[in-house]
Amino acid sequence: MIAIAVLAVILVVLVFYVIAIYNSLIVLKNRVAEAWSDIEVQMKRRYDLIPNLVETVRGYAKHESGTFEKVIQARNMAMANHNGPVEQAKTENILSGTLKSLFALTENYPELKANENFMKLQFELTDTEDRIKASRRFYNTNVLAFNNKIEVFPSNIIAKKFSFQKREFFQLDESEAAARQPVAVKF
Repeated sequence: MIAIAVLAVILVVLVFYVIAIYNSLIVLKNRVAEAWSDIEVQMKRRYDLIPNLVETVRGYAKHESGTFEKVIQARNMAMANHNGPVEQAKTENILSGTLKSLFALTENYPELKANENFMKLQFELTDTEDRIKASRRFYNTNVLAFNNKIEVFPSNIIAKKFSFQKREFFQLDESEAAARQPVAVKF
């Protein structure tokens, strides 16, 4: 009789332990989703700023249409990409590169650099880039915690049983060394 009571207590403790691990996996999964959502909000803000910046520069540099088209095309590609962090990072790298060429173009137009609207847009874009970087760090921290929880024993058994999958980090493409350089804005 005592053996049955001990087994029942052990079984109850085991069930509560599995429930606790499952719930912690759900919490971490939701944190990853929330962090990704924050990145998407910041990228949307960036996408909304870019056309205003392009139009401001276009007013001063009408003959530079190729640069403008590349920026808008890269923006549209990044906006349309919904294939996860790895693919999104690739299109974001392309967009960052085209923005660098846009800012380099402004060096040829001193009156543009003095334009209050341009300066405000440039400040907003720089602020947004900083927010995206912070959001990426937050997302990657949550992905690391989630992936660790999935891989360590004994939670890996429960994660496998309930089909929890590792998440991808949102990082710059290793092959694009230029993308690792900050956007240079000189006045």
